[in-house]
Amino acid sequence: MTRLVLASGSATRARLLSAAGIPFEVISPRVDEEAVKESLLAEGAPPGDIADALAALKASKVSHSEPDAFVIGADLVLVFEGELISKSPDRDQARKLLRRLAGQTHELIAGVVVAKDGGVLWRHLARARLTMRNVSDAFIESYLAAEGDEILASVGCYHLEGRGIQLFSNIVGDYFTVLGLPMLPLLNALGDLGVLPR
Repeated sequence: MTRLVLASGSATRARLLSAAGIPFEVISPRVDEEAVKESLLAEGAPPGDIADALAALKASKVSHSEPDAFVIGADLVLVFEGELISKSPDRDQARKLLRRLAGQTHELIAGVVVAKDGGVLWRHLARARLTMRNVSDAFIESYLAAEGDEILASVGCYHLEGRGIQLFSNIVGDYFTVLGLPMLPLLNALGDLGVLPR
């Protein structure tokens, strides 16, 4: 039987694959994402290249130690006013980010890669543009109180599949891209690679 491994600690990505009825294992890669990101930014790499590089690094690293498996690596970056935004370390930073994004449009870029034996077999980049409502400070406070520290796991401090949907007035792009795993192109690729039945 073909083994499929998700090289990610993301509960959302795991839920998406499980909901689609796909058998897989989870092996979290040990990657210093911030160090890689800073290095690529210093070289002038565009955001899409950074999402792709991080997804490839995660997948390749795990696939070296799991040579019989097809390994999925993914990464999601947020771009606002030309700046690559990192995850907020605490609720104070989350509050500041949400105030910056309120009433504005930002872009999410999701990179997804399938690797085997340390080499990348397939890669894909998907983009979504999200416009946030001009929410009040009071709304942001109640939102953060309701979501708690769990929201810090998301680069934009929102989960679209939950209360975070209330933040937005418009979204252009694929729902799965916003969640960090472009499912349709990934499933097509896994079919082409013989991992999933046709």
